[in-house]
Amino acid sequence: MEDHLFHRRHPPCDLLIRGAHVLDPRAGVDDRCDIVIGAGRIAELGPPGSLPAPDGGETIDAAGKHAFPGFVDPHVHLRTPGQEHKEDLDTGTAAAAAGGFCALVAMPNTWPVVDEAAVLRSLTQAAGRQARVPVGFLASITRGLEGQELTEMAELRDAGALGFTDDGKPVVSAGVLRKALQYQRCCGGVVALHEEDPALSGGGVMHEGAVSARLGLAGIPPISESTMVARDGALALYEDARVHFQHISCVQTLQALQSAKDAGARVSAEATPHHLTLTDELVRTLDSRFKMNPPLRTESDRRGLVQALESGLIECVASDHAPHAVHEKEVPFEQAPMGTTGLETAFAALFTELVVPGELLLETVVERMTAGAALYELPTPRIAVGEPANLCLVDLRARWEVGAHGYASRSANCAFHGRTLHGRVLLTLAAGGVAFRAPMPAPARAQAQAGAGAGALA
Repeated sequence: MEDHLFHRRHPPCDLLIRGAHVLDPRAGVDDRCDIVIGAGRIAELGPPGSLPAPDGGETIDAAGKHAFPGFVDPHVHLRTPGQEHKEDLDTGTAAAAAGGFCALVAMPNTWPVVDEAAVLRSLTQAAGRQARVPVGFLASITRGLEGQELTEMAELRDAGALGFTDDGKPVVSAGVLRKALQYQRCCGGVVALHEEDPALSGGGVMHEGAVSARLGLAGIPPISESTMVARDGALALYEDARVHFQHISCVQTLQALQSAKDAGARVSAEATPHHLTLTDELVRTLDSRFKMNPPLRTESDRRGLVQALESGLIECVASDHAPHAVHEKEVPFEQAPMGTTGLETAFAALFTELVVPGELLLETVVERMTAGAALYELPTPRIAVGEPANLCLVDLRARWEVGAHGYASRSANCAFHGRTLHGRVLLTLAAGGVAFRAPMPAPARAQAQAGAGAGALA
């Protein structure tokens, strides 16, 4: 399915990354290494200081830094077409590259909705010109996301759709979803579901609980999500369909997910960095950056999600990067749109809030942040000889304040805004080319210019 990813071509890189601590759980590497990259592919791995740079290539001194496989995000909103005041293919993928991501899967709730092959083809062509990292696209399950009439799923699949989702809205009708699952068995792809029963969530703006009661805000109960997961897990089992549950948020959903898997349903799930690290207590500030759907929930829900991610019940991390313009979020909490950005902070947030305190192992976070590729039958990044150069170089000791120097994203509605996080991405290689590189300090830049191609990263 690699041909279902679209991006503008970077010149294939030739470089030596010297002395990085390479951590790739799938490749079985957890050691300091030199990495030689030639013509955009990993050519050699060897002990630190043992390998020469490729002819005409650059040397990066990565002592004290970590190299990970490039992250893959299976759930982002790039707002193209029609909402480019929030984000576009260039700025969204720039944010992804700055966060260490080498591939993305974009949602279809745009304007117009990606519900016709012509719209999808136009979008993939635009990505071929503008996207800094490879992007795949989901098409909608129903026309206009209205939950009534199915799209031409086979035609959309032929046009390049990795799968189908009405993300942003649930498929309320079990009958409509059943038909979609039947078609999915014929045309392939994954059906990804935003799980919410509108009759239960109603006009809720945050988690239903003690905080919502204290603030006097309408709440969204956990059962609005978990009951839909239980229903759709049963439908997936009955139709032997491939279903993925998006951005799950509560322990009740984990129970429904486990039951579906135990019964033999072919289902999977994702969780976001904000649901894994933050709770509804933050909504007491009435900062609309903390308003998203599903909402931030309780500490017990957060802990349950972390345990499920560790065990593999939840297969992968997804940012649900949902940019909004400043004027859209700077309104009373009840009126603000749902959503937070997250591509630039995903790894650092998980490392700071979960790995440093000891809730998760670093290798678990790295594995789950790359596992989204397999959901859509995309190549999973690996740091291994012969593989395309899809990796990121990270300084785990670096501390940085989120938003202090702005964002690569067009939008600033980040739930981690103003927080000091550990772990800064210095370099991202995607599809064999340099997609992002942190600025070098002046002395290092001068040294690089004087050293016939030698360079250093800050």
